[in-house]
This record gives sequence, C-alpha cells and structure tokens, in this order.
Amino acid sequence: MGWLYELIRSVIFHLNGIVWGWPEQLPLIVVLLVGTGIITTFRLGWVQVRLFSHGLKVVRGDYDEPEHEGDLSHFQALSTALSATVGIGNIAGVATAIHYGGPGAVFWMWVTAVFGMALKFTECTLGIRYRIILPGGSAAGGPMYSIERGLGKSFKPLAVAFAGFAVISSFGSGNAVQSFTVADQFRQDLGIPTWITGLVMASLVAMVILGGIRRIGRVTSKLVPFMAALYVGAGLVVLVLNAAKVPGTLMEIVASAFRPAAGIGGFAGAGFIFMMTWGVKRGLFSNESGQGSAPIAHAAAKTDEPVREGVVAMLGPFIDTLLICTMTAVVILTTGVWHDKQEQSVAVNRQAAITAVRSGTEVQAGGRIDPEELATGRFRVIEGRAQGLSFIRNHSIVGDARLLTAADPVLHRAEAPFSGWIEIPESEPGGMGEVRLSTLAGGPVRGGLVLQGMAMQNGSPLTSWAFKRGLAPVAGRYGYLLVTLAVFLFGLSTAISWSYYGDRSVLYLFGPRWVVPYRILFCFMHFLGAIYSLELVWSFGDVALGLMTIPNLLSILLLTGRVKGWLHRYETTGSSWSKDSSA
Repeated sequence: MGWLYELIRSVIFHLNGIVWGWPEQLPLIVVLLVGTGIITTFRLGWVQVRLFSHGLKVVRGDYDEPEHEGDLSHFQALSTALSATVGIGNIAGVATAIHYGGPGAVFWMWVTAVFGMALKFTECTLGIRYRIILPGGSAAGGPMYSIERGLGKSFKPLAVAFAGFAVISSFGSGNAVQSFTVADQFRQDLGIPTWITGLVMASLVAMVILGGIRRIGRVTSKLVPFMAALYVGAGLVVLVLNAAKVPGTLMEIVASAFRPAAGIGGFAGAGFIFMMTWGVKRGLFSNESGQGSAPIAHAAAKTDEPVREGVVAMLGPFIDTLLICTMTAVVILTTGVWHDKQEQSVAVNRQAAITAVRSGTEVQAGGRIDPEELATGRFRVIEGRAQGLSFIRNHSIVGDARLLTAADPVLHRAEAPFSGWIEIPESEPGGMGEVRLSTLAGGPVRGGLVLQGMAMQNGSPLTSWAFKRGLAPVAGRYGYLLVTLAVFLFGLSTAISWSYYGDRSVLYLFGPRWVVPYRILFCFMHFLGAIYSLELVWSFGDVALGLMTIPNLLSILLLTGRVKGWLHRYETTGSSWSKDSSA
C-alpha cells in the first residue's frame, strides 16, 4: 500500500501548493482573505468596534426569545461555533505558525482576527437572514443558502461548490487534524498507540453527533467554557511567572512582523511573504473568519434578528485569536522552546516524516533542502551512528542522532544501538519509509528502527513543552499533562462541531437520507486521521479550508451592501428587516 500513500501525499501537497503557494510572491488566498476583511470593515464602519459591547449583552441572554425559530440560544450558538474554532488551532496551529514563520507570524494572526471580526459579522448575519426552517422545526443555513437565496439561482453552482468543499474540509481541518493532534499528543506524553486513541476518539464523537444539533449544542455549551477556563488559567500562570519577559515578547512579535527573524525554527531564515502567509493561514485555521463554517452553526440560533446574531458571531475571532491564541504564542515565546531542541524518539517509518541527507547538509530558508543532498544508496551504521548521513525532522537537523533497534515501534521505544546497513532506494531519495535493513553480517533485521536525538518540536508537542517548562516552578515536570487534557477536549469539541457543518452541507447537496451515512464516514475518517503524518494531515486540512473560503469571500463581497443597510436600520430602529421584505 506504499504506492497509494505516496499517490495521496503527492496529490495533497500539489493542491496545497496551488491553493496557498500561488503566486509565490503573494498567495491569492492571502490577498482575498485580508482584502475582503479590510473592505468589509470599512464598508460597515468598523462594526467590530462600535457594537462590541452590544454583542456581549446579547451573549449574556438579554435578548433571548425562546419562542423564536431555531434550535439554540445565542450562547449555545456561539459555544458551538467556538468549539470548532477554540481548539487545536489555538494549541497546535499557533505553534506551527511560530515554528515556520517565527514570532512575526503571530502579528499576522492578529490581523486576520481584527478584520475577521467584520467578516464573521457579515457571514453570520447572512446565515440567519437566508436560512431555512425544515419541516421538523430545525434550522439549516450557511453560505450555500446565502449564495443561492441572496444572489439568485444563477449562482447555485457557487453554492454547490462551497457545500462540496465544506464537506471535504469537515473531513480535513475539522476532523483528521483534530484526531491526529490528540493521538500524537497521547503517544508522546502517555505512550498510548495512535490507533487506540483514534478508536476511542471516533467512538466518543459518534456518541454525540448521532444525536443531532441539539445534543451537540448541549455538549458544547458545557464543554467550551470549562476547557477554555482550564487552558487560559494555566496560560496566565505561566505568563505571571514570566511577567518580566512579556512586554519584550509582544514588542518582538510586532517588530518581527515586518522584519523576519534571521533564524526561524530550524531554518536559515524566511522571507516576509513566507512568514505572513503562515500567520494568515494559521489565523484562518484558528478563527475560521471568512471561511464560511461559523454561519452554519449560528444559523441554528433562536432569533428572528440577523444583525443581532451577527454581533454575537463577531466575538468569536476576538476570543479565539486575540485572547487565547495570543496567550499560547506568548507562552511559547517567553519560555524559549520555539528555537530550542529536545531529545526525541521516533519510529523510522513514513508517518515520522524523517528525511535522510548527506552529512554537512544545511536546511535552507523556508525549510527547503537542495535535492542533490538527499541521500540514496547503502550506508553503514556503527553502534547507532550512521556514517555519512544526517537526519531532518521538523525542518531541522537532528543533533546527536542515533539509530536503535525497536523494542516497540508503535510506542517508539528503543532497545539497543543498531549496527549494520541501511539502504535508501533510488526511487525515494531521502525517504526513510522504505529503507532496507541488514546486519553487518548481512542477515535480516526484525522490528524496525527508532531514531533518537535532539530535534525541534512542532505542533501541539511544542506547546506542551512550553507549558511543561513554564509551569515547572509550580507543577514540577507534570505541567505538560494539562496541555494533554486541553488537546483532548479541544480536539473532541472541534470535531463534534465540524460534523454538524458537514452534515448541513450534505443535507443541502443530497438531502436528508445521506446525513447519517455522512456521520458514519466522518467517524471513520476521524480514526484514519490519528494514524497519518503531521505534514500530510495538516496539508489536507489547509487545501480544503482554502477552497471553501474562496466562494464564501466572493458572496460576502457581493452581499455586504445589503448587510450595511440592515445594520443601519438595526442601529436606528432596533430591527434590521421585516419578513415581508425582499431585501
């Protein structure tokens, strides 16, 4: 099955390059996202500032009307949307942005949040205005309905495109990424095999999503406040302990936004556009502004006032990115783990994403490697030391690298230094997934190898390391367990909410009889996500996320004029529209 894995990997990486890397000077998706956010902000007169306090009052329940159509209260709708946004993006996404782009990437996450608040207001106002109430009384809404009902039948292909990409994205960024991150965290911190974590997580997700949106709303309204308080509380402890470093760290974030750090992660430095792209990409993954997912949740709110739900929705990016993501970033930066290396043990296989290069090779800007330096051929290993080889993991050279025979390759446990030969095939230069092993005497090697050495961290393990180091004065060496718990709760809640986004899109595309099969497939994909590599899973999520964003941003640009009119009437009369109105 190696050929199938390579085919899938090649297709996903190629699509990721098209969506997020073209043109190289300034990716189109970055221009669309930031540009639309700026246009919307100015057309609506900085609504995210003017009505911020009003949004807090609505969430508090001051305007709740239980008899209104819909499934969820304002707070439950916000909780459901936040459970999809306050999640792995806040833990692993921030760490990935810093790993690739350095401190300056955080600034561009802030930019996506500020202008994203206006995008979230607009798309969720449209979500309520153009939603439909199904025969059973439940609501269905989102950009697919806003496009078709707001722009007319001639735009239905665009609506179908959004719904199709939303289904794909529900399997990627909203599902596989979550299960992978939880499984990777549990493997590293607790020694639990990834397939066991995937199976348990998929079962828990199934128990919730098969009960529909009302059960999802009940679970998320209880889970989100608890998990956010737990995670933020621990982060604040770290910041208090490192209070002297916080002002300088915030200044470094701003300064690096326009002057990238000389050495980022394991790289020899990265350019401005590269850094900005990673900040915008991870900002979008974190708060989902402009992506079109949140309107699907907010469309289920019990309200007959679109603008009122819009002001609730715009609080999401503020809570998610400007508060929680910033806290995570400052914890990572003040503890210094983002540019340090840590002892790691990882099984040598395809999922480990280890690259073999010739000794003396340097990692170039952006994590690139000269193809001529990729290793092929037969190399001798003496007492764990590969002769003439270096290894790259998480875009940095592994220091003091040793190859050991695997006592338990599933849990990455090593037994003894390996002596023998490793042969890297010509067909897969630098790849360690298909290496052939033999002893010095030429006999077979059973059980595979484990690579040990000092390597950079990425994703949730980087954040976990930061909390472990930051909480050491008060929690000893067990501070990482709090992040492990947070990863589990965040990943579970995000997958639960994304299943709803996907099934509303399936409902729009194929009708109600396909919703249950979709939910079953969603649970199966949750299991598969737990056992694949970080680069592959994140790239799949990024591709789907970018593709569903494009039609939604186009609809926002075309319908912002109507939202501006509704907003003006709401601020002057307290109501933005009447059910008799066609506008």
